[in-house]
Amino acid sequence: MAAECTHLDQVQVMELPDPVEGCEECLAQGMSWVHLRMCQTCGHIGCCDNSVGKHATAHNHETGHPIIRSAEPGETWSWCYPDELMMELRAE
Repeated sequence: MAAECTHLDQVQVMELPDPVEGCEECLAQGMSWVHLRMCQTCGHIGCCDNSVGKHATAHNHETGHPIIRSAEPGETWSWCYPDELMMELRAE
């Protein structure tokens, strides 16, 4: 595990959309989700690994986009998949 995220240069999207409708794939497939995550490269909204679809992680595997953030109200943490690192990103 890295002590520091080496993928911060790929962060393009910091702010959550308003409103967050839900996991894009779950909505399309009529599925439910547990928690939502947002890709910080493209803004894709997917469900967490506790959800049946695990669409946020699937998006990472399909695209290589490395960093997600929680899309849950009041949560501001981010996760880098390749570095296995949790962090809080702030706009500068």
